[in-house]
Amino acid sequence: MRTLVAVAVATAVGLAATAAPAHAFDAEQTFRKGAVVLSLEGGYHEQANIEGHRFQTGLEFWNAGARLSLLPFEPVGPGPLLGSLEVGLEPFYQRYVDPVDAFFAGLGAVARYHLLSFGRVVPYIEVMGAAGGTDLEVREIDSTFTFLVHGGAGFSVFPTDRTALYAGYRFQHVSNGNVDSPNRGFESHGGVFGVSVFFP
Repeated sequence: MRTLVAVAVATAVGLAATAAPAHAFDAEQTFRKGAVVLSLEGGYHEQANIEGHRFQTGLEFWNAGARLSLLPFEPVGPGPLLGSLEVGLEPFYQRYVDPVDAFFAGLGAVARYHLLSFGRVVPYIEVMGAAGGTDLEVREIDSTFTFLVHGGAGFSVFPTDRTALYAGYRFQHVSNGNVDSPNRGFESHGGVFGVSVFFP
């Protein structure tokens, strides 16, 4: 997992180093009120035993999503805290690959806050909550319906004024909200890579 995060950071830093613009980048114009953002992303996670359980499944999985978002407000904030809120919906798919073969498919609501004071490198923090169907049957959870929540941070690099490549870290929690048993739930650490296009 540390290797994955290191590769994500190194890739993003490399992109930032090569993204020197021929003209100034106006983040406030790109992130103006009313802009629409289309994002495609994928990631990889490994289960984390943060509660110190004696037995855990040791899940590994990848996921992918397509997010349609809106920037509902003008950028706000003083100095380095100048930022823009992005809110959207994301069909989200998760494929468990080790030690079981299972899936999650659902719809998530996403909020991402972008910090705009660093030129073409734009840090962000994010949260997502999703609900959907699954066929995952492990000691931590066994139900046909589940909730998925993640939070994380990362940064985007803008090679053009309307296109961003991003990489980040996510911490995820999966639970069925006690609608079925067992529901110990589980957490995971992961990385995400994606591309966003801003319209118009």
